[in-house]
Formats: sequence, structure tokens, C-alpha cells
Amino acid sequence: MQDIRKALYVGSRSDGRLIQRPMSPHLQVYRYRLSMVLSITNRITGVIATAGAALGVFWLGAAAKGPKTFAKARKVTGNPLGQLVLLGWLASVVYHTVGGIRHLIWDSGYRYDKKEVNEDGPVAVGVTAGVSTVLAVGLLAVSICRKRSRAKAGKVS
Repeated sequence: MQDIRKALYVGSRSDGRLIQRPMSPHLQVYRYRLSMVLSITNRITGVIATAGAALGVFWLGAAAKGPKTFAKARKVTGNPLGQLVLLGWLASVVYHTVGGIRHLIWDSGYRYDKKEVNEDGPVAVGVTAGVSTVLAVGLLAVSICRKRSRAKAGKVS
């Protein structure tokens, strides 16, 4: 009796001989590489970016609904956990964009050799970290400036 747990199919070699091949290789077959992790991460960040966009739509809806509802939304995004979620969303959007640019370059027929793909992985991580940091610091600086200008306006009145 054949073991049905084997995920094999009958294929043929280039010389015509029949052989059994696995339906899909197991992860144990592959050596983990940065490019594998980056590919999986690109897919995950796409989901996170979409979920964050949905949260952005809810935030805009709260702004449209009125000051009371918007104050509640600002309370959520203003606390440390909300800010951490926003930072994660920012980093995922940046990484997904960088990954998308890499894929666009590959689809154009460039930088697709194994060596080049492995060289570009750390660059993608570095660009993501750098751009995310610059954007986060910039947003933090804007937030601080707005708080200071509100405090000055409150003292003057």
C-alpha cells in the first residue's frame, strides 16, 4: 500500500525517464538567506500597510464626524502604544515601498543575479532604517513644534 502522506508527483527528466519529485520542497531543504527573509517580510508589510491604511481611514472618519470623536481618536494615537503602532505602520510602509522598488528593478531585468540580490538585501534594510528614522524624527519634531506653539498661544491669550 502506498503511503499517501508523501507529497510526490511523477515527473519526467529531460531524457524522458520517470522520477518522483516533491510537490513542494520543505523549508528544511533551503538554507535561510537574507533574501528569503526580506521576501517574506515584504509580503507581511503589505498586509500591515493595508491594515494601517484602514486605520487611517477610520481616523479621517473621526475627523469628519466632529471634534468629540476626533478628540477620542487623537487620544488613541497620542498615547505611547498608539504612537508605537503608528511607528510600526510607518516602517512597514517604507519597507514595503523599498521592497516594491527592488521588485520593479528585478522586473525590468536588472540586479536579478544571485550575487546582486544578496548584495541589495542589506542595502534595502539600511535604506528602510534610514528613511523610517528620518521620517519618524521629522514627525516628532513637527509634533513638538506644534505643542510649543499651542503653549505660547495659550500663555499669550
